[in-house]
Amino acid sequence: MMRYRPIAAAALLTLAAMPAAAHGIKAEKGGTVQDAAFDIVRTNIAKEGDQVVFRIAVSGKAGASKPTPSGKLAGSQVYSYVWPTSIDSAQVGFEPKQGILAFAVTAHPDFDDTPLQDENGDGDKANDGDLWHSHWVVLVKDEACGPGALKVKDIPAGTRPKLPATWPNLPILIDSPGYQPTVGKDMVEVRVPAASLGNVEGVSFDGVTSALRVNASVHAPLLCVAQVFDVASGDLSLPGKVK
Repeated sequence: MMRYRPIAAAALLTLAAMPAAAHGIKAEKGGTVQDAAFDIVRTNIAKEGDQVVFRIAVSGKAGASKPTPSGKLAGSQVYSYVWPTSIDSAQVGFEPKQGILAFAVTAHPDFDDTPLQDENGDGDKANDGDLWHSHWVVLVKDEACGPGALKVKDIPAGTRPKLPATWPNLPILIDSPGYQPTVGKDMVEVRVPAASLGNVEGVSFDGVTSALRVNASVHAPLLCVAQVFDVASGDLSLPGKVK
């Protein structure tokens, strides 16, 4: 049975002024993290040529653990490798200053939220949520998810804010850009075209592994951060700096 730590929402929502980490964030191996697939030992975001590369290294086999299928959307789980950043939400197609923009690699066997992609190549674009895939999400605090907890920001009924072209038609601030992650051995890596982000030099970041949960009533808050497995910095202070 995994042991989880409660997420410190206030720490994530405050981008603390910390010394720059030129080569990412090194993290302590083990500790209270019982599943090595989510035990972060290093995380980084780096500009490499015409790409921005997101990496999380773990002490075990990356991607080896996924949620147990429940057979229904309501109450289902999402496992994730996440890079919370100081990038403004407008840089990926949302309205400005919506919350904490995070890049995430997720897997969830009970639903598919990448309607434009056919990750398993079987001709059906709606049956591959159990494969690891990437998202941009906007995180905000919501006490309805639990004391000090975060959620993916809901879109109020009857409103239509500015959204990315690859928004997957869900009532939350999420994007499914189709950037294919490489998940294997001890590493999760995703290469994002630098042109899609603009200038990211000096952007602050952290690394998190976590579980999210779909609301049992499938209403707002729709997707809450329910459990945190590990935090690269230990305190969500976003000490990493993109170089």
